[in-house]
Amino acid sequence: MDKELHFVHQDGRQVFKYAVRRTYEMTTGLLQAHGFTPQDVSLLIAHQANIRILDATGERLGLPEHKIVKNIETLGNTTAGTIPLALYDAVEQDRLQKGDLVLFSSVGAGFTAGASLLRWSGLRTDGQA
Repeated sequence: MDKELHFVHQDGRQVFKYAVRRTYEMTTGLLQAHGFTPQDVSLLIAHQANIRILDATGERLGLPEHKIVKNIETLGNTTAGTIPLALYDAVEQDRLQKGDLVLFSSVGAGFTAGASLLRWSGLRTDGQA
């Protein structure tokens, strides 16, 4: 009997729950390790895998909508390009100011996850300070 093992199968509900939980754990742990809270974050730039994951993560962190970069509606999931493209959009939309605390996070294939935190230098994409 053909078990259709040559097809990719994914339990979307479990992936969603894992992504939101793991992002929350990673980001709050990172923030705490450096003496910050989610309220100190100027902007969250996360992997653009799913709009529901972005919304649920922001809600769980207590971030208002304007502090979350979302471009999945226009670009879709561009895999490894989602974070750099979202950062570019944030800069182009003048959503980052010198000194802002920016939180990056991603959960991806194989349930790998990572987060980073940086203080925005103020450099623009056109090379102007």
